[in-house]
Amino acid sequence: MFKALHITIIAAALTAGAAHAAVNPLTQFGMPTQANNADRHIVIEAGTKWVNVNNGDTVTFDVNGQSFTWHFETLHSEEVFDLAKIAPQAVNAGMVTVYVASNPLYRG
Repeated sequence: MFKALHITIIAAALTAGAAHAAVNPLTQFGMPTQANNADRHIVIEAGTKWVNVNNGDTVTFDVNGQSFTWHFETLHSEEVFDLAKIAPQAVNAGMVTVYVASNPLYRG
């Protein structure tokens, strides 16, 4: 009986997680937030090829006079992806790679 209950709970959790990811597929990288929550400000220039952030950072990106703020909360301890994946459609982020390091507070 306990095993059946355990399996039911796991199945429900996976279903809920899949439904949430289907609604907002970017949740694996974090979420947009207000600029006043930013810990850092990064200017993306024409020669910028990559940026380094930590999991848990909240960063305002300034790209060609347009800005957006993102709170990084990745599912893995480290993550690599294109900035364009999280930038609003109106912001041309170019070919900039984001390297997300594990949160320094939890490194052992």
